[in-house]
Amino acid sequence: MTNRTAPVAFAMQRARTVTVLGVRRSTVLTLTLVLAYALYLCAGGLVFYHIESPEEDRYRQTVAKHRKAFLDRYPNVEDEALEELLQLVVAAGNRGVYATRNATGEPNWSFGQSIFFSTTVVTTIGYGHVTPLSQYGKGFCIFYAVIGIPFTLILISALVQRLMVPVMAFLEYLDIKFGHRLGALSIRLLHVTLVGAFVVVLAMLIPAVVFAYLEPEWDYLDAFYYCFISLTTIGLGDYIPGDSPNQQYRPLYKVLTTIYLLFGLTLAMLVLSVFGGIPELHMGHLFDLSSDDLTMDHEKVRLNQNKPTDHRTIIKVSSRRDLDDDEDDDFRP
Repeated sequence: MTNRTAPVAFAMQRARTVTVLGVRRSTVLTLTLVLAYALYLCAGGLVFYHIESPEEDRYRQTVAKHRKAFLDRYPNVEDEALEELLQLVVAAGNRGVYATRNATGEPNWSFGQSIFFSTTVVTTIGYGHVTPLSQYGKGFCIFYAVIGIPFTLILISALVQRLMVPVMAFLEYLDIKFGHRLGALSIRLLHVTLVGAFVVVLAMLIPAVVFAYLEPEWDYLDAFYYCFISLTTIGLGDYIPGDSPNQQYRPLYKVLTTIYLLFGLTLAMLVLSVFGGIPELHMGHLFDLSSDDLTMDHEKVRLNQNKPTDHRTIIKVSSRRDLDDDEDDDFRP
């Protein structure tokens, strides 16, 4: 019998490229995504501009007012000398040396603080509040990050693989419990939602309570903001635990914060792994060039399938002896 799938395979080989106004569909989707991303960045910049600009203006006016008051109070101080001092203080603050605290407080490069800095490097959080001051320190930081970042990814991946065992067992439980009511995609969405909610509570909401209690100048929103900015590796550096004046047990506090960051990043990667395991939500194939050639020429397929085909009948010839043996088998007890 002739294979009827041959015309279909032939048409698949001659599939036409999907285009939009003469441009590949994947190219159009990619350009649309780039444009949407650019608009998203502009929208974010516009919102931040309108929210933060008035606050910055108020700070500028306050600084100018206090500067003028200082010069009026101390007329012997020249404006240029004050400017030089302020520039030195600002430059030192940008390198993590603060004139208001570090002159009498604990140094930034204590052992506990150094471990905390090492963690911010290898986890790519990079707060930027403390940076290497020497040329040797900068060179070692590069070397340390080249080895430490992949090392950290391997460690977190190994921990995530271990945590995936109970997480996937929970998915099986949900499938057994609700599989007769919900579809496979709904079960997976419910699963990733519950896992994500659990991670948010365990890695952000509860630690925010602890940080808000330990940090005298933080409220709960500040603490939750710090947890979110850190575990998403944004690392703005405007809130750093353990940097308040007269902080007790600062080195130990920094080490415990380091453990929290590694624990929280592992849970964040766990959520991403669970989300990435939902095949229905993968959209990478939309931007693949090969996806443009997957549409068959349906007209050719229809015509090829309508062509007459040869029908051959296969007749099995059996000998008389074979028939006698079959009859004996039927009557054999």
